[in-house]
This record gives sequence, structure tokens and C-alpha cells, in this order.
Amino acid sequence: MKKLIIAAAFAAFLPVMAQAETLEFPSDDPVASVTIPDNWGPKETETGIDAQSEDSAIYLSIDVADEKTSDKIIDEAFAFLQKNGVTIDEKTQKESEAEINGMKMKTFDWDGSDKEGPVNIGVAVLSPSEGKLLLITYWGTKGKQDAHDDELIAIISSLKPAG
Repeated sequence: MKKLIIAAAFAAFLPVMAQAETLEFPSDDPVASVTIPDNWGPKETETGIDAQSEDSAIYLSIDVADEKTSDKIIDEAFAFLQKNGVTIDEKTQKESEAEINGMKMKTFDWDGSDKEGPVNIGVAVLSPSEGKLLLITYWGTKGKQDAHDDELIAIISSLKPAG
């Protein structure tokens, strides 16, 4: 994911994806927007947005938190991965920083596995506005996820503060 996040920082000029909708979330009081291809089945969740590539090679969620809920949202992201059989190899952790559309982003990446084999796991934290945080959770199947590099770069590059 680190490679994709850094590439996304430089790919903001990419053309908008065909058959994609820009979603503001949460819908009742938007703090951010993102453009996700329709075939990824983006949907609003209780805390943000999630989507999955058509071939299920990549799962992506973007959750909104504030100072009071950030720990809960992070715990829920890792619980979701664990519930879905994702095991993280802690000793493979890598950290990086980037900037997307004026938002500073810190990413954490790991290797791991799920029921189908090796995966990449990534978590990124960024702030679209004072007092608000976005938590991006990424889970991609090694050997299959690379086919979606362009789409993923475009999704991450489209992430912006609402307004």
C-alpha cells in the first residue's frame, strides 16, 4: 500500500474513473469525499465508506473519527480484519508519510495472510479538518491486487476534505 499511497500523491492529475461516483461521507454531515468505481460496490457504513474490487482482490474502507472515537474506530478496523481471518505479521510493519490533497497522511503496512494465502494489509490515518480523522483500511491479495493499481491510485487520489 505504501507504493500506492506515494504514487497517489503524484497522480492527482489522473482522469476521473469511468462509471464512478463521488461520495461524500458521512452523508448526514460530510467531512470528506471519495470517488470509487461503481463495480467496487461502494456503500456507506455506520462510520464511513467501504468497497471491494469486483474480483474481491482488494477490500478498502474509509472511516471517520474524532478525538473521542478514534481508538474505537482503529480497534474495530483490526477486529474486522481478524474476524475475516486476516493474520498480520507484526514484524513486517513499515511506516511512511505522504500528503494527499493537502492532508498529511501516515501509513502503516504489513504482510500477512488470510484463508486464500498471502495478503498486504495497510492502515492510513489523515485529517480532513480540525478534530476529524479518516482511517483507511486496506486488505489486498498478493498476486491479484496489482491488477487494480490504477483504480486504487485514482481512489486514494480522489480523497478530499468535504466542502
